[in-house]
Amino acid sequence: MGDLVKQILGKPIQLADQVIKVANDAALFKQETAELKYKTEKLSGLLRQAARASNDLYERPTRRIIDDTEQVLEKALALVLKCRGHGLVKRVLTIIPVAAFRKVFSMLENSTGDVSWLLRVSASADDRANEYLGLPPIAANEPILCLIWEQIAILFTGSLDDRSDAAASLVSLARDNGRYGKLIIEEGGVGPLLKLVKEGKLEGQENAAMAIGILGRDSESVEQLIQAGVCSVFAKILKEGPMKVQSVVAWAVSKFVAHYAKCQDIFAQHNFIRLLVSHLSFETVQEHSKYAIVSKATSMHQAVVLVSTNNMNADNSVIRRDSVIRRDDEEEETRPIPDLFVNNLSDSDQMLALVTNTMALKAQNKRSSLANSNGNSPHHQQSLSLSWTSKAREMEDSDTKAYMKAMAARALWHLAKGNSPICKSITESRGLLCFAVLLEKGSKEIQYNSTMALMEITATAEEDADLRRSAFKPNSPASKAVVDQLLRIIEKEDMELLVPCIKAIGNLARTFRATETRIISPLVRLLDEREAEVSREACVALKKFACTQNYLHMDHSKAIIIAGGAKHLVQLTYFGEQIVQRCALILLCYICLHVPDSEELAQAEVLIVLEWAFKQTSLIQDENVEKLLPEAKGKLELYQSRSSRVYH
Repeated sequence: MGDLVKQILGKPIQLADQVIKVANDAALFKQETAELKYKTEKLSGLLRQAARASNDLYERPTRRIIDDTEQVLEKALALVLKCRGHGLVKRVLTIIPVAAFRKVFSMLENSTGDVSWLLRVSASADDRANEYLGLPPIAANEPILCLIWEQIAILFTGSLDDRSDAAASLVSLARDNGRYGKLIIEEGGVGPLLKLVKEGKLEGQENAAMAIGILGRDSESVEQLIQAGVCSVFAKILKEGPMKVQSVVAWAVSKFVAHYAKCQDIFAQHNFIRLLVSHLSFETVQEHSKYAIVSKATSMHQAVVLVSTNNMNADNSVIRRDSVIRRDDEEEETRPIPDLFVNNLSDSDQMLALVTNTMALKAQNKRSSLANSNGNSPHHQQSLSLSWTSKAREMEDSDTKAYMKAMAARALWHLAKGNSPICKSITESRGLLCFAVLLEKGSKEIQYNSTMALMEITATAEEDADLRRSAFKPNSPASKAVVDQLLRIIEKEDMELLVPCIKAIGNLARTFRATETRIISPLVRLLDEREAEVSREACVALKKFACTQNYLHMDHSKAIIIAGGAKHLVQLTYFGEQIVQRCALILLCYICLHVPDSEELAQAEVLIVLEWAFKQTSLIQDENVEKLLPEAKGKLELYQSRSSRVYH
């Protein structure tokens, strides 16, 4: 950068020398030219000082200030050239207003102030000695720009504490105004922020990571940040940085992906999925490559360590110490929990047993490869390193651990959205098991982010048959654990989590067997919910069970009727909000198509409802209603009329 700055400074220095030389030869306005020469000499001295310190100068303000200075010196040169008048006629005809000199004097003073500020702002912290820099004259038009320059310059040359404060200032600026964030990127602030993330103190790393996350507020900004090398720096932090910084990095990743979905694959290439799942599983599901799970003498709560919460932190730390046995210290085989024992447990402990069995089976599959490792192998050295990192994480306070899990779940939520390969990576790892445990024991924020992640994963699986078959097989323990927790929340009717849980269950409609009747009833009960959004989502979810594309649509339609869905759908079609009316009518049409001879439909007078719907312009304008309603009405008329004759 020093050579480039020297090139920038070369021309204004030459111009300043020309102005001084011509001012010496001035024949007119000698007093004014002498003052102009003095001011130019002062400016020239500062320019030469800047050239000597070119390696330390911050390029962005240097370019802007020197460009303005160059224009000022060109005007000064044009003015003094007029004062060289030789000959009587030229002297008489040369007219220079005094105001012209005053204007040039003012411009030279401003340029001197700008260059002086540039030297001060680019100096090291020791050289400045906490000197108040103020704002240069160039800041008159855009004071915020100069404030940004000052903070970025401190990021380049300041001490670690000063750089941390500068990053905090940039956080404040970028949060207040999107344009300020773009200026920070344009003025070269990303590079020193990333450097601070890598080598700063804890607070400085947090502030820098927060600033970078806030800067990524649109797709263009995120793309610029990725090109600047954010991915590699963030991956390194997620792997071995302090947990507080890791949580901010996970939050930043979620912001980037939310604003620029195309960066999902870039983060996946840098191994972010594995790293985030690792944080999610820490103290949630034990790392089966290192630990065995005892099946007889220990209780179920000793087999799986749950996420820490404020009121359970002390108990969890005891569980963690007592429940986990190092594979290197024990020869005992890892055994799943016997089914007979599982059946006698409560619902909560059964879910934990399910997780335990799954982890035990995975451990057995890897035992042969791990048995070949010895104390001198790279695997053993890596295990020691990971063990050391794990110990550092264990020492963190419970709030930090909980926030880390919340942000990891948030990042996975956005990364999984519409991306089959990433969803497959999550489901093939311990991701689903972690979400199942966290949905039961996590804080509200963890539960919400986990629910949203499951909603996106199931939505992707709904469109991707391969993912659906591999991740959500009916006999999959992880899938069963997730479904159990989703149903628990639906039955509990937790309003903060209810809608995404309903959507997730609906997305999995094609994975359930005909005998899985426990799914339908909780959704049907929600049709009577006062909240329009809940009723609508329940209709949409049930429609996925009853639609023709679902192979078991006949069985599911009958289950909806048995659960009392007909009367609720009639009420919603008549009296629901418009968007709820359409969803209820479509579901009702599917049920009529598949089970037209149902006595419950006749008793609920569904045929009258369909005839009424035909007359409602707002309903029949919907493409799906227009397609389904005539067919459903015709089939119902045929079967219900026969039923009526038999009944009478």
